[in-house]
Amino acid sequence: MGSSKIIDQLKKNQILELLKEGKRIDGRALDEVRELTIDIGVIPKAEGSARARLGDTEVVAGVKVQPERPFPDTGDKGMLICTAEILPIAHPTAETGPPQPDVVELARVTDRGIRESGMLDMKQLVLEKDKSVIGVFCDNAVTDHDGNLFDACSYASTAAINSCKIPKYEMQDEKPVKIEGEFTKPPLTTLPVSVTMAKIGDYIVVDPNLDEWTIMDARITITTNSDENVVALQKGGHDGFTQDDLIKCAEISVRVGSKIREIIKQSSSGVN
Repeated sequence: MGSSKIIDQLKKNQILELLKEGKRIDGRALDEVRELTIDIGVIPKAEGSARARLGDTEVVAGVKVQPERPFPDTGDKGMLICTAEILPIAHPTAETGPPQPDVVELARVTDRGIRESGMLDMKQLVLEKDKSVIGVFCDNAVTDHDGNLFDACSYASTAAINSCKIPKYEMQDEKPVKIEGEFTKPPLTTLPVSVTMAKIGDYIVVDPNLDEWTIMDARITITTNSDENVVALQKGGHDGFTQDDLIKCAEISVRVGSKIREIIKQSSSGVN
């Protein structure tokens, strides 16, 4: 057994001993989320932006809005694409170059939760059917990694999109032309919130920090919409969840998600 695996096992034993007492390594309750703060407008040149701090995990999201040619099978809908990257300053293990599988999954989970919720009414982002639509591109940059990047990216993206401004365009000679200085609010329908839970032994903890993330047996990310319906789910790790576990996780995602949603709303309350 390598030295890193020995350290991980010792850390897991320590965390399990605390969990048996209903405690966590950072003092939180099992269903308690780390402090979340969201600042919007952190990238002045972007159509929308937000910084989400979840404990010591930090993500900056920026939104770019521009006309695009629609996908062949969705000419009556606009585009929404979320991406993610972990900057080398975020953690010693972060690497430059092509995205690693965990970063690809991070982007997909972030994108899927927002997309499947129907956060934006994509039919309102059409300039001319089958010819030109508005594309909303949200890029997430992880600047500090202390666990649970899924939720941090989700919160940053949702806040950035929620507070963004959509430039107005008009079609001239079958081409979209931007009307300078004129913007509209995004066609919002709901606010999606993801909640990630880790299974460590027989215990389920909400918003795992990096120590817990490193030694967890399994994880699950559940996204709910403003009506508290589950819209997306992603499972990871080598272990599984029982039916009772899944019911418990779904209930937690609704309860915790409603509190997070209010924080996201509050962050954008002063936006015109």
